[in-house]
Amino acid sequence: MNHTYNLVEFFSGIGSQARALENLGIRINTLGTCEWDIHAFVAYDAIHNSPEVDEDVRLMEKEELLDFLSNYTLSNDGKEAMDFSLLKTYSAEALRYIYSGIVRSNNYVDISSLNGNAMPADIDILTYSFPCQDLSNVGAFHGYNKGIDKGSGSRSSLLWQVGRILGEMKDSNISLPRYLLMENVPSLLSERHKKNFDTWINDLSNLGYISKYFQLNAADFGLPQNRPRLLMLSVWCGDDEKMSELVTTYFKSVDEASIIKKYRFSDHFKRKRVKDLLRIDYSKPSLFNEACECTPNDTPSRQKIWEENPKIILEGGALNEEIKVIRTITTKQDRNPNSGNLWFDSGQEGKSCFRYLTPRECMLFMGFRDGDYRNIKKRNVEYHKGSWFFPRDKIIRMAGNSIPVKLLEGMFLLLKNIDEYITLNKDGHT
Repeated sequence: MNHTYNLVEFFSGIGSQARALENLGIRINTLGTCEWDIHAFVAYDAIHNSPEVDEDVRLMEKEELLDFLSNYTLSNDGKEAMDFSLLKTYSAEALRYIYSGIVRSNNYVDISSLNGNAMPADIDILTYSFPCQDLSNVGAFHGYNKGIDKGSGSRSSLLWQVGRILGEMKDSNISLPRYLLMENVPSLLSERHKKNFDTWINDLSNLGYISKYFQLNAADFGLPQNRPRLLMLSVWCGDDEKMSELVTTYFKSVDEASIIKKYRFSDHFKRKRVKDLLRIDYSKPSLFNEACECTPNDTPSRQKIWEENPKIILEGGALNEEIKVIRTITTKQDRNPNSGNLWFDSGQEGKSCFRYLTPRECMLFMGFRDGDYRNIKKRNVEYHKGSWFFPRDKIIRMAGNSIPVKLLEGMFLLLKNIDEYITLNKDGHT
């Protein structure tokens, strides 16, 4: 099927969804994105549009940019709104990138402020990967335990904003998206959160959707990272009994194993090994500098990180052949535990003889490309004197908050297959 899908990405981050669809050769028309984290949506614009801003934006003055941005609720950390007075201190160059990240990606920015009657019609796919910090084990460790309880004010409870928007679309007689794709952590199925999740599925059913969820791991789709995830595909059937029967029948025929098998037998499956994604050719100055930047000080606490975590590169420089899959990429690598460490002697006094994964490597282990990383770095401008828009930890955080691209490829392949099945059978054809 040579079809262009109209796409809207809620909680769009740096665009794993768009990258996965592109990798599959599925043509998309991005009608809208929604992301309030300025670093994430500036990176999205650099990756999926261009690292350069348009000529008319380059000519815009700071006051004009600020006047436009004053209409939006923006975040500097993806967790809380930033004060507009802070934005006023940003350089004009940084503000131009923020402006571009809103305009070129049709970014609604703050999902809480988005009304369903402003949504476009004829959406084929709407994706939503709402924040997981109030659901994940890491989040619980840090005291985030409100889950997706309605009215809790938690970041994860933004899930219900998706339902509100869909309901407002329906009330405004705007056609609902044909497909919804959700991604989050498997703990949604835990005793603490399952009742809320069941309520969500029931809400979707009342809107006319039939849904099925799957527990999948990025490692099964060719990425050497242990990253279990919960994904759910919802198909809008409305009151069409024939359509409901087709979707129900198809969903009965698929499970986790069949999704993995279908993807692995497709032309899109290419298994990546750990060594394929490491950037350890230190004869290249850029890679050597990135490695140095991720080398911690030689202190007892950092030595403990080396001793207590997987050694991806062993002392002396040999690849640890026993590590076939690394630990989950999280939003920080300078921590204990982390995803794993590499022996590396930078020759710098006071530095440890090991390093963490670099921002580039974190992106690669999520399924992005070297070129994506380079495009982000092209936007690494000073927003304050001596302070850079995309320092090391910001890019690592964006990677950790992202979705494994190869995992999404498997789900979008499922979506494409079910779409073709419906098209072939909805009029009674076999």
